[in-house]
Amino acid sequence: MSQHPSLRVGGKIRKIRNVMKRYERIDVLLADGRIKEDKVLGLPKTKPTEI
Repeated sequence: MSQHPSLRVGGKIRKIRNVMKRYERIDVLLADGRIKEDKVLGLPKTKPTEI
């Protein structure tokens, strides 16, 4: 029985994730200077990033 094409791992394909982890959002916001380091609540929204 062969493997379904949707289950294969594509090393060449880059996809856009529509959800970022909290630490990823904080890193992006700090790099852009949109938040201060001591702020922990009320993070602004961020655009999806390519992987």
